[in-house]
Amino acid sequence: MTGVTIVYGSGLPAKSSLIAWAQFLELTGLHPSFVGELIELGWLAPQRTEGSAYLFRQRDVYRVKKLSRLCADLEINPVGGSIIVDLLERIEGLEKRVRDLERLV
Repeated sequence: MTGVTIVYGSGLPAKSSLIAWAQFLELTGLHPSFVGELIELGWLAPQRTEGSAYLFRQRDVYRVKKLSRLCADLEINPVGGSIIVDLLERIEGLEKRVRDLERLV
């Protein structure tokens, strides 16, 4: 998978691991309005180019796909799904901290 090429003031392109809007939609398989709703909610916070185009992280693809599956499987709206994904990520982070602390004991 290739990232977006960003052109800096020097005119030289720099490789980026960020994903452009069209590629993000292709990778997630989601409708633009669903992604737009997540951005409006503040749950997705893509970077913006000078031309105001959205740039997403690879992690965003994983999170949005997880959210989409939860919404479909549990028949819940994006707000409810985003809360669940946030809580699952928090639990994963806490479990990692516990494992790290157990290694110290």
